[in-house]
Amino acid sequence: MPIVEVRENEPLEKALRRLKKKVEREGILKVVRARKHYEKPSTQRRRKLRENRKRS
Repeated sequence: MPIVEVRENEPLEKALRRLKKKVEREGILKVVRARKHYEKPSTQRRRKLRENRKRS
């Protein structure tokens, strides 16, 4: 869970921007979107194979 402390005299928008960057770097949104709907095990395997091929 990313934690961002609002610094003294820091606008809330800036702290919110830092939080969004942190969340994106940790890949939290990606996991949340993946778990939003059920994915069959066979579909998971195919997706993971595609992702691995893309990386190598």
